[in-house]
Amino acid sequence: MGAQLSTGAGHLRLAARFANWPIRRKLQALVLLPLLGVLPVLGVLLLLWINAALDRLLVTKVRADLAVAHGYFERVLGEVAASAGAIAESHAVHRALQAWVPGQPLPAQLQALLAQFKARERLDFVNLRDAEGQLLLTDFGTTPTVPALAPERGASERVAASVDVLPPLAQAVLAPDLRARVAVDFVPTRNARPSTRSREDRAMIVHAVAEVRRADGTVLARVQAGTLLNRNLAFIDHINDIVYPPGSLPFGSLGTATLFLDDVRISTNVRLFGEQGETRAIGTRVSQTVREAVLERGQTWLDNAFVVNDWYFSAYEPLADARGRPVGMLYVGFLERPFAWMKWGVLAALVAVLSVVMVLAALAAARWARVISQPMERMARTMDRVQAGALDARVGPVGADDELGALAEHLDRLLDTIDDNTRELKRWNSELDAKVAERTRELEAVQQQLLRSEKMAAIGQLTASIAHEVNNPIAVIQGNLDLARELLGEDAERVRTELRLVDAQIDRMRLIVTQLLQFARPNEYAGYVEAVDPGRTLDECLLLAGHLLARTRIEVRRDYLASRSAAINRQELQQVLVNLMVNAIHAMPDGGTLTLRTRDWEAPPVVEGDPARPGIVIEVLDTGPGLSAELLRELFQPFVTRKKDGTGLGLWISRGIVERYGGDIRAANHAAGGAVMSVWLLCEEVPPAAESGALRP
Repeated sequence: MGAQLSTGAGHLRLAARFANWPIRRKLQALVLLPLLGVLPVLGVLLLLWINAALDRLLVTKVRADLAVAHGYFERVLGEVAASAGAIAESHAVHRALQAWVPGQPLPAQLQALLAQFKARERLDFVNLRDAEGQLLLTDFGTTPTVPALAPERGASERVAASVDVLPPLAQAVLAPDLRARVAVDFVPTRNARPSTRSREDRAMIVHAVAEVRRADGTVLARVQAGTLLNRNLAFIDHINDIVYPPGSLPFGSLGTATLFLDDVRISTNVRLFGEQGETRAIGTRVSQTVREAVLERGQTWLDNAFVVNDWYFSAYEPLADARGRPVGMLYVGFLERPFAWMKWGVLAALVAVLSVVMVLAALAAARWARVISQPMERMARTMDRVQAGALDARVGPVGADDELGALAEHLDRLLDTIDDNTRELKRWNSELDAKVAERTRELEAVQQQLLRSEKMAAIGQLTASIAHEVNNPIAVIQGNLDLARELLGEDAERVRTELRLVDAQIDRMRLIVTQLLQFARPNEYAGYVEAVDPGRTLDECLLLAGHLLARTRIEVRRDYLASRSAAINRQELQQVLVNLMVNAIHAMPDGGTLTLRTRDWEAPPVVEGDPARPGIVIEVLDTGPGLSAELLRELFQPFVTRKKDGTGLGLWISRGIVERYGGDIRAANHAAGGAVMSVWLLCEEVPPAAESGALRP
């Protein structure tokens, strides 16, 4: 406990001492500490990363090399299969076997044919067997006794080649010169698995079996063709040339390839060096570690491995026979030593560079600290003078164009602009007062609008009450008038003109009352709904507004594209359209173009998921001055107008009429100039559930 307290006290004293250091010494310490502490750690981490990255790069390289070698090996399998199939389908073979009866001697020309096909297809052996797999004839003319080749019952017609291992008793199908290549004596190999055997006398072959069939599809014979892999130096050298062509490996590295039977090298271009000179390492064995991983666990080895007498970056993959049993390995790899020298050279160069950088940085730290600290010290002295009351104190030029020089210049400008900022604050206060007054006026306008709305509501209630009270006297007058006409009988003809005049005035009073009620409660006075042709209605409205058009120089254009009819009361639609046309005519006192357009439109469904509702759009366009932004915001409010003698109720009442039928009216400015008034209508009657909300397309 005492030691911990002592250590903590020491840290506090060190921190206090560091806090009291001048800025120059602090900068030196901050520069040197990372260089002497952090940089070596980063260097070590970088060295480890480079080492791991190079190893990963080499593993990636050897994996790609193995893929190339595997691809060539698969290509050889395919070529052997194709050759066996070509021999089995040969017309010469079929013709020679056509008259042959199983159990009888084979035609003499068959042996020559087999030898000819072996040379042409570059195969090591070709033999002919009967349908049961018994050997009938070899390419070298003898028929030795060998185990029968088990026929592939139920196999597909596709010929496939495979790797197989022939024991000594089955090697009689090979020519004598081929059998001489089979036996491989073991060579003592470092790190190999101990074995009681001293020789590998089995043969590894790549072979394929193809059936020779009669015209009726029965199997007449079988052709077995293949290549011996034991001591097949041309084959392994060709793989090595494909994977490691001259100049493909840098730093003088050497690429190698090998075929293993079990764990014994039976074909390789790995060399042995010793008193006997340079010779191929046939008969050497793979290390026990690689054998366990590849042959016993069926894994692919991608790592460095000791190969005969040196370390190689190696790739091993198992080779399996037709029954899936691992019988050998395919290997490619390259000498690791040149890459290791290259890697350690890079790491040594990196260490040297880091060391030089650390030394040079430590030498430059002192000078850089002094250059950085001088402007900061001058700024600190200037702030002390300003704090003491010398408001005219300035840092002045510090002889640096970096951030410190800019900071000193900013500090001087800051001191110069204190008075300007004070005056700016006063101006801002004045502007703030003006904005508060402006917001107050806007609030008063809103309050006036609310007051107007309340007045309109009161007017509506009053109008409804007056209309109700007037309806009763009108009914009494109409009843008494009808009674007087009945009592007068024929004498009523003498006052017929007066009675008709009274009837007309009563009808006029009723119309006024109806309009008042419609103004007060528009939703309760919708007319009956009918299918209205929009184009025809527009033409009728043009006739009604003809007296206004006759006094102007306005051209009328029609563009009727709608194919549907609107569901609305005809007279009320005429009232709306005439109002829009009159407004458009008034907007063009000096003439212009009045455009009337109709088109089809799909309204959104009332309930999500329902189909769209059919509708139409009627547009009235003028070429007048258009609508200001302020007027657009208030256009459909009551008592809003730009006419000197207007009431401001026309558009408000028109929108109310259209909304009763589920539609809407919109106003906008046309891109080419002028205003556009759009009437959006449905083509079907609005159900009662939807009447509460006007259509908002």
